Amino acid sequence: MVVYKKIIAVVVTHNRCKLLKRCIKKIKDQSIPPEEILVVNNGSTDDTEKVLKKLKIKTINQNNVGSAGGWEKGIEFAVRNQYDAVWLMDDDGYPDKYSLEILKNSIDKKMACISSIVLKENNQQEFVFPYPVMNENNKPSLFKWPRKINNIKQLLKKSIDSKYPYIHLFNGALIPINVIKKIGNVNKNYFIYGDDLDYTFRLMREGNIFSNINAIHYHPDVTKRSFSRLKIYYLLKNTLIITKKYHQNILLRQILQIINILLIIIRRNGINYFISRILIKNYRLIPLAIYRGISGKMGFDKDV
Repeated sequence: MVVYKKIIAVVVTHNRCKLLKRCIKKIKDQSIPPEEILVVNNGSTDDTEKVLKKLKIKTINQNNVGSAGGWEKGIEFAVRNQYDAVWLMDDDGYPDKYSLEILKNSIDKKMACISSIVLKENNQQEFVFPYPVMNENNKPSLFKWPRKINNIKQLLKKSIDSKYPYIHLFNGALIPINVIKKIGNVNKNYFIYGDDLDYTFRLMREGNIFSNINAIHYHPDVTKRSFSRLKIYYLLKNTLIITKKYHQNILLRQILQIINILLIIIRRNGINYFISRILIKNYRLIPLAIYRGISGKMGFDKDV
C-alpha cells in the first residue's frame, strides 16, 4: 500500500451554489479529510463567490471555459503545489463519510486511479452512470450483452476484491500526482463532454484503474436533466472523437453511438423538442457535430 499524506480535493463548479455547499460540507466531514479543498469557479453568476468566501475555501475564479478547462486549472494547481494526490469531484455530487479513507487504504503502486462508485442519491442501489461490461483487454465491450451494469448487485458479481476495472472520473476519483506528471493534464479542448473519458483512457495506459465498491459517491439522477443545444453538440462531437482515438471497430461503434445519443436526447428532452428545436430550427447542429466528430476537430466552435 502507498501512503499519500498530502491530498487536495478539487471541485469544479458553475451556478450550483446550494449543491456546492453540500459537497464542501461532506468533504469536510470525511473520517480522514483532505489537507486542502480547492474550488474552481467557472464563471458562476449566482452566490457562489459569496458562499466560498464565507466558508473560507481556497478558490480559483475564472471565466466559464467549460468543465475541461476547470479540471485543467484545478489539476495544474495540485501539481504546482506539490500535493501527493488529487481527489476530483463535480459540485452536484458528494462523498460518503468514509470514501476518502477507503480510497487511500486501497490504492497501490500499480494503480493509476482509484475511484468511488456513483449511486443515485434517492435510490442507493442503482448507479447514476452505468458501468460498461469490460472485454478481455479491460476495455468496454462492444459485443457482449448486456453491455451495461446498472446496480451494485450486478457489479458485485463481476468485481474482484471489491474492485471493478472502470471509473467515472470526476465523481470521487483519487489520482496520484506522479501519474499526472507522466500522462499530463486534462485536455481543455474538449470544453464540455468527453474530457473525463479521454483522461480515463490515458490513465488506463499508465496503470490499473478501479472503482472500489465500498467507497461511495452520491449524485442526483442525471436522466431527469434535459440537454441544452450546446451540450447536444459537444456530446455528439466529442464522443465520436474519443471513439476514433481509443477503440477498435470504429465505424460500427460510431454508428451505434450516434443512434444511442439521438435516442437519449429524445428521452431527456422529448420528441417535440427534438423535432422543432433541433431538426427544424437548428437543422445544421447534428450533421455538423457528426462531421466534426468523425474528422477529429476538437476545441470550442464559435459557430454553434
